[in-house]
Amino acid sequence: MAREELTRLTGNVNDPECNQNDCPNLYRTAKGSIIVQGDSSDAFTPPAGEALVEIPEAVLKEAFRALGW
Repeated sequence: MAREELTRLTGNVNDPECNQNDCPNLYRTAKGSIIVQGDSSDAFTPPAGEALVEIPEAVLKEAFRALGW
C-alpha cells in the first residue's frame, strides 16, 4: 500500500521539526483501519507480524479531532 492511498489524520500543521514525513503520524485506510507511524519501542516483544511504535499523546488527540471523536 502506498502512502498516497492513505488519509493522513495528523501532522497537517507546518512543523519545522517534521520534514519529509518523518514525524509520528496516524493514517486511515480505505477500509477504515488506522496505520500508526512512530518511533520503534522495545517495551516488550510483540507476536510475530506485529510491531510496537511510540507516538506522542498530542498526535492521538489530533487524530481524534480529525475523526470527529
